[in-house]
Amino acid sequence: MIGLIQRVSSASVSVAVGTELDACHAADSAQTEVIGEIEQGLLVLLGVEQHDTPKTMAKLAEKVVKYRVFSDEQGKMNLNVQQVGGRLLVVSQFTLAADTQRGLRPSFSKAATPDQAKALYQAFVQYCRDLGVDTQAGSFGADMQVSLVNDGPVTFSLQV
Repeated sequence: MIGLIQRVSSASVSVAVGTELDACHAADSAQTEVIGEIEQGLLVLLGVEQHDTPKTMAKLAEKVVKYRVFSDEQGKMNLNVQQVGGRLLVVSQFTLAADTQRGLRPSFSKAATPDQAKALYQAFVQYCRDLGVDTQAGSFGADMQVSLVNDGPVTFSLQV
């Protein structure tokens, strides 16, 4: 399981709603609805691989929640998202499971099946909530638009 975390001042995720598109209208003209939004916290792009289990999901969720990427009074990264009163925005991102070692086109052979990935994604979101972090989420499998203000910028790739 892969979690690409970004420390953000703000972030949101939107999906297109109820707009039928025809050949004369571009996709970006569709109306969108914000389905998840946070201020200070972490944007978590979550990739689920075939070998992932509830145990690896829990391990990554705990790591994300406890990972110290926020500055303390001395300006050192010593505080986690809970310690700064931050929130999480978790967005499914199957492309993180891509194999890019060969060729010019990614292979997704290591990615979990949609059913497995959806179950672990939803479990990850709930587990973070159960750990006491206010957690917002995207819509699994939807075409989403993610907006963020990366604070720093600070970005880490976490794998378990």
